[in-house]
Amino acid sequence: MNTFGHLFRLTTFGESHGEAIGGIVDGMPSGIPIDMDFIQQELNRRRPGQSNITTSRQEHDQVEVLSGVFEGKSTGCPIGFMVRNQNQHSGDYDNMKDLFRPSHADYTYYYKYGTRDHRGGGRSSARITISRCVAGALAKLVLKQLGITIQAYTSQVGDIALEHDYKKYDLSKTEGNIVRCPDPEKAEEMIRLIETVKAEGDTIGGVITGIIKGCPAGLGAPEFGKLHAELGAAMLSINAVKGFEYGEGFGGVTQRGSEQNDEFHVVKGQITTTTNHSGGIQGGISNGQDIYFRVAFKPVATLLREQQTVDIHGQETTLTAKGRHDPCVLPRAVPVVEAMAACVILDHYLLNNSTKI
Repeated sequence: MNTFGHLFRLTTFGESHGEAIGGIVDGMPSGIPIDMDFIQQELNRRRPGQSNITTSRQEHDQVEVLSGVFEGKSTGCPIGFMVRNQNQHSGDYDNMKDLFRPSHADYTYYYKYGTRDHRGGGRSSARITISRCVAGALAKLVLKQLGITIQAYTSQVGDIALEHDYKKYDLSKTEGNIVRCPDPEKAEEMIRLIETVKAEGDTIGGVITGIIKGCPAGLGAPEFGKLHAELGAAMLSINAVKGFEYGEGFGGVTQRGSEQNDEFHVVKGQITTTTNHSGGIQGGISNGQDIYFRVAFKPVATLLREQQTVDIHGQETTLTAKGRHDPCVLPRAVPVVEAMAACVILDHYLLNNSTKI
């Protein structure tokens, strides 16, 4: 299961400390101008070493497109790409090559495959999300032509959370701080919390909110291909994600139907709703309103402090991790959330149009 999508498909390859991370995007419509500066910018938003609240690993993450683009436009053929790893410190992991790091994928990978790459987690590393950001950037280039935009932001770190929904904020301010929060004052609180946690050798989790604007009605399927289910699967496939909700989500369960129903009316000849508690999706199909959702990320599992664990021989021992790690994954996960949403929406746009004559 290294391939994601139906018509717009991404297949990924690579390990954290291997030669490169890369992938193949199949189903990219032809004739789309490929803005390499934009694709690189999306990777730069994800890359390590951005600030003092992210890992200090220094990678330029320069993308190389190998196929599927000619004279600056997509050909409709598979787009192959890769990003070479250049700053691996594999020796930082030598003390844990026979140990299972708590809450990592070490034990489950070893149990399933009988072997594991201890260098930075190998295939289970969040560095694999590079491929998702490239595919997402390609999807965004198509969606831009369709008038569909996707933006995500950090809405909570630990117990510091934004108090209002996305409509109350100027989302253009999201990239104006290192935690990617559109509220500058809350952003400073979040940053201070992450710095404190980092100084203690600990980590912290939080929530990323995503908004999809301009999505037409009719995307998704009524049974097993529900649009919110596909979005949920995409988000839950991201490293460290523990929860997904859309629309009012869990917050709406205390309300009555009379408070939750989105009543229909007509504005300038167009059917719309007076509210959007549904989050732009009803019956698994988009209704033309903004699609908004939230993604919960757990604290990063690597702690720079002693922890109890066992080794591959079943012997109890302790582990103190070394290396360069994020104290909070949220700032670098924002573009990954956007990328996966873009892949899902484009995939379902193509599926929706493939059913029409």
